[in-house]
Amino acid sequence: MSFIVAIDGPAGSGKGTVTKLVAEKLGFITIDTGAMYRCVTVEALNKNIRPTENEKIEEMMNKISIEMENQDGKQKVFLNGKDVTKEIRMPNIDKNVSAFSALPIVRNKITPLQRKMGQNKNVIMEGRDIGTVVFPNANVKIYLDATDEEIAKRRYKQNKEKGIEVTYKQVLEDIKKRNSYDSHREIAPLKQAEDAIYIDSTNLTINEVVEKIIEIINKKRSKY
Repeated sequence: MSFIVAIDGPAGSGKGTVTKLVAEKLGFITIDTGAMYRCVTVEALNKNIRPTENEKIEEMMNKISIEMENQDGKQKVFLNGKDVTKEIRMPNIDKNVSAFSALPIVRNKITPLQRKMGQNKNVIMEGRDIGTVVFPNANVKIYLDATDEEIAKRRYKQNKEKGIEVTYKQVLEDIKKRNSYDSHREIAPLKQAEDAIYIDSTNLTINEVVEKIIEIINKKRSKY
């Protein structure tokens, strides 16, 4: 019997890191849904396709191939056979991913793919609409949050470590724009599911968040 954990929240709240660590400790499979939408964005930008060009996007979505593999303990993301693990995290993708991920044409293709990946497995999946749209019947739903300032601080630090040149002010501005856009879009907006447990990670370490989530999961699993 499968057990599904959905972790939603804004960009930079720590979902990706936390999800990977919880998955490792519990032996769950993790699926980075954000990476899938980032792949779509990379492909669209490479083909000079704008979010308004529905026919071109539909044609692109019918041909696109997205795969994820674990190599030496790290997740690698492949777009049409090419390793785009680093490319999908570039600032230009950060700025454009919300526009493409909000499109019904894109979500109608990606959402069934996400559900298929989670079938008959113990899965922990993170994103913005996992508990509300992709897996509304998930066994555990978490909404992981943090202040915009804390999120920007984390993202700025990550960018510096990766050698990506961008100012803190620009990162903060982009975070605010993206989270506002994601929260107010018509299709699958970012919001907390009614039955999700809210965790504010602003003043918590990664390990504290991980332990808190594992405690919630184990408590729920013990009832099965």
